[in-house]
Formats: sequence, C-alpha cells, structure tokens
Amino acid sequence: MQPKNNLFLQALAGQSVNRPPVWMMRQAGRYLPDFMKLKAKYDFFTRCQTPELAAEITVMPIDQIGPDAAILFSDILVVLQAMNIQVEMKDGIGPWLPKPIQSQADLQQVIVPEVEEALDYVFGGIDITLEKLENRVPLIGFAGSPWTLLCYAVQGQGSKTFDKAKAFCFEQPTLAHELLQKITDTTIAYLKKKAKHGVHAVQIFDSWGGLLSPDDYQNFSWPYIQQIVNALKEQISVIVFGKGCWFALREMSQSGAAALGIDWTCSAENARYLSGGNITLQGNYDPSRLLAPIPTITQDVHKMIRAFGKDRYIVNLGHGILPNIPVSHAKAFVEAVKNYKE
Repeated sequence: MQPKNNLFLQALAGQSVNRPPVWMMRQAGRYLPDFMKLKAKYDFFTRCQTPELAAEITVMPIDQIGPDAAILFSDILVVLQAMNIQVEMKDGIGPWLPKPIQSQADLQQVIVPEVEEALDYVFGGIDITLEKLENRVPLIGFAGSPWTLLCYAVQGQGSKTFDKAKAFCFEQPTLAHELLQKITDTTIAYLKKKAKHGVHAVQIFDSWGGLLSPDDYQNFSWPYIQQIVNALKEQISVIVFGKGCWFALREMSQSGAAALGIDWTCSAENARYLSGGNITLQGNYDPSRLLAPIPTITQDVHKMIRAFGKDRYIVNLGHGILPNIPVSHAKAFVEAVKNYKE
C-alpha cells in the first residue's frame, strides 16, 4: 500500500513532483530533547535492540519535524554484532570493538548469520514502526557499506584515517576480500528481509569510502556495493550514499541504484554532471549550516533546490544532523522545502 505522502517514492522513481521531498540523515536521534530523555534511561544498543524503543524514536521526527520519510532508528554496526564480532558503545569514544580482525584465525570466527534470528529485533522494530506511522510516510531501512563496516571491524574504533583498516587491505588483501564478502552476503540477506518486512526503500551508507583513492575504491568498496544493489534493485529502491565519493558518481549512476546521496563538498552542478544527469540525487546541505539564522536556512534551501532542480531530487543534508542543532532550525529546514514554489 502506498503511503498517503508518497513524494519520496515519486522522486525515487524519477516522476515529476510539485516540490521535492525532504528528510534528514540521523533525523531520528540526538538533536531531539525527547530522544535525549530516552538516552538518559537506556544505553545505545538497548535502544537499537528494543523494537518498541526503536519504533518510538523513528516516529519522533515525523511527529515533531514533519519530513516526508522516516528512517528506522538503528545502527550500521548491528550487522557486525550479528556476525559474531563484539561491538560496544563507549562514552567519549564511540564504537569500541575489543577484538579487531587482524588474522585468518580472527576471520574464521566471523560468521554469515541467519539474519532472521540474529537481527530479529530490527525486523520487530520495522513492524511496530509501520503500525505507528499509520501509512503517513514511507519508511527507509539502511545498512553500512561492506568497506565502512570493515573499517570498524579492523580498526576497532572510529578514526579519521582508518589507517589500520587500510593497512590490513594492502598487507592482507585476500583476507580483506574474504571479510568484505562475508559482510556483503550478510548485508544482502539483512536488507532483503527489511524489504520483506515492509520498508519502502533502503540506503547504503559508505561513510568512509572517501578515504580510499579512486583505484582502491574500485577494489575494496564499489564491487561489494554493486553486489548489494544487484541483489536488491528488483525488489526495492536502493539509495547509495558515499561520503567523499564524488569520483565514483558516474559508475554509481549506472549501477541500478534508484538514487545517489551527495555530500556538501560536491556542488549540484558537478553532481548532475558527474552522474550523467538522469538519476535522482539526494543531499547536500552542510549539517553545520543548520546553525545559521532561520531566514538564512530558508534562502539556502530554496537556492539548493533551484541548483538541483525540483525533479529527480530529494532534499537532505550532506551527512547526519549534528547533536547541537536547535529543533526549530531542523523544522525550518523541512518547512523551507514544503513552502518551495517555482
């Protein structure tokens, strides 16, 4: 059944619209006061692994901010947990993996799980969220790209350079590709199951793709994303977001993906040119600019829509919303899109 507001799905399908749809990466989370209340009561993975909490958090921005799509509250690292890789969330540090993958022996402990069992809480969260949404807007599911998940699995924590992860790929490429394939196989099964449970689209986050050179991207990241797109594109619309991956936009545009996410370092003009001009693009407002005065945000958003064009375009940020953004400014971003007229 089509959601009552299906602007987002129309844009993904390349249909002409009166105005582009809008949602924000990480809109279900840390800038919302009601989310912070839940954060004070429940630790991070409890929030992810409790379907009722995940659903409550997912729907919060729909009720409070009014975007045209919801994105399921979860985390890319739940896939690694399901693969028998321990992941913790430490205050002041972020993701912490006590036993990073470094050798063949480590890799042998990594499994391709039965996702229905290992990640049942995610699918439960989807079911409850769809009930709460009452068909108002579409629901987006997501996963991290295999390369981005390898970064955490090998580095053992967040990093600006992921030097250990890159060294692992260059020193032990056979092991790297074996790990990437295991993550890919798990991710395909995971996203297929999300689609079966009723999400309307899925997004692949290649958050650390831009740390690779174009040649290394074609070796260690893109082929695995392409496998995922190939496996899902007949079943559901796939959005690919590679942060810093402007150099791969042409190839991405020929992949069968329904849309490509653009970060704020790539202009609308370059994004349209590099992607060939015939695919839906999503982005690319710098999240920090949401700290600007509200009239500036409104002007910026209208300028951005004019630059991309209202069709084949989904208004979004160039990365996740920051924790220090006032709710009124997030709402102004969404309202600016809803009030747009050519």
